[in-house]
Amino acid sequence: MAYEAKTKETDSSVLEFIENVESIKKREDAYQLLDIFTEVTGYEAKMWGPSIIGFGTYHYKYASGHEGDAPLVGFSPRKAKISLYFATGDTDREELLKELGKHEAAKACVYINKVADINVDILKALISQSVSFLQERYPSHT
Repeated sequence: MAYEAKTKETDSSVLEFIENVESIKKREDAYQLLDIFTEVTGYEAKMWGPSIIGFGTYHYKYASGHEGDAPLVGFSPRKAKISLYFATGDTDREELLKELGKHEAAKACVYINKVADINVDILKALISQSVSFLQERYPSHT
């Protein structure tokens, strides 16, 4: 049985999703992040699963044979915190995160409370570097 990725690109409206974010502050931050990610990546925002706003796409294949598609970068305005999604396995990320501002980092996610807590220029550098890293690691075959 083939493994089925849970998070897939959907045709849902990104703006509709943002409009349904309960907190007005989070909604404002989501629009600000939408502008930043769109500007830096040059990609149109797409919904991935029910709650991730992703930009660009790449196809990965692990040694285990598991493969699938994922957004190059993305974010999700969740109830508790805003999740930012960057490439995993990139050692340069750590250096940039030191200058990002108030955040918590997990393997694939960086969690922030609000955009005002972080340095937007560093965020832009993280987005750009993450996209470059993934495009080098997983060259597009289209």
